Amino acid sequence: MVTVPTIDLNNGVAIPQLGFGVFQVPPAETQQAVEAALEAGYRHIDTAAAYRNESGVGAAIKSSGIAREDLFITTKLRNGEQADARRAFDNSLRELGLDFVDLYLIHWPVPSQNLYVQAWRALEEIYTEGLSRAIGVSNFLAEHLENLLAAGGTVPAVNQIEIHPTFQQRDVAESSRRHGIAVEAYSPLGQGADLESRTVTSIAAKYLATPAQVVLAWHLANGNIVIPKSANPDRMAKNLAAARLTLDAEDLAAITALDAGGRVGADPATADFTQL
Repeated sequence: MVTVPTIDLNNGVAIPQLGFGVFQVPPAETQQAVEAALEAGYRHIDTAAAYRNESGVGAAIKSSGIAREDLFITTKLRNGEQADARRAFDNSLRELGLDFVDLYLIHWPVPSQNLYVQAWRALEEIYTEGLSRAIGVSNFLAEHLENLLAAGGTVPAVNQIEIHPTFQQRDVAESSRRHGIAVEAYSPLGQGADLESRTVTSIAAKYLATPAQVVLAWHLANGNIVIPKSANPDRMAKNLAAARLTLDAEDLAAITALDAGGRVGADPATADFTQL
């Protein structure tokens, strides 16, 4: 079993730094994928209401026999439900079949709605009631964080944003960390594109590692929480083994130098997605 490092969030809750994401895993395949991930040794699972596969995650948790206290489960508020976040959260708990989650996130700021501060108040109530051990945000740019923090109240524990070697969002990451907010990277491999970099493949050859292991090790060394996705059990296990890989300073710098502003996903400044 690979020992995955943990990061203490700003409220003292420990989160495994390497988890398993289920974005774009079809609902009918989610239970099998999560069961395989849990068998490989993952204990941190990241889902969202918008993925429509929370029930599969919950079924996998139930069938695994793993003690609830040994798991870290994240889900997210659907954009179209920011006006009624508490009802949305209760629906997610039912889908997951859980009494609580470990982390609940506002999935996108959706500035066109201007509801994320209102939604945050509902998340604070959920947190106060002990239904989520920590609360945070996803896809929040520095301006969205500043607006949320200016309203007072709980400082988010996590900001989950797109980060990979060719798109590092250093300004957002630095803004988050300056406020004590942990940075979690989604699409940490650039949805596979960054693994084809000659820099990455040469470093992988040096360490007798896979390109994915090298990129994940770079994330871990930079203090990012990462949630790679794979439907292949062998690849799941190899990704988890990145926790054992330590890159030297020169190789870390070479990967950092790949930053080219190449966003894979949508821009949170303009993304609407209210149908999600």
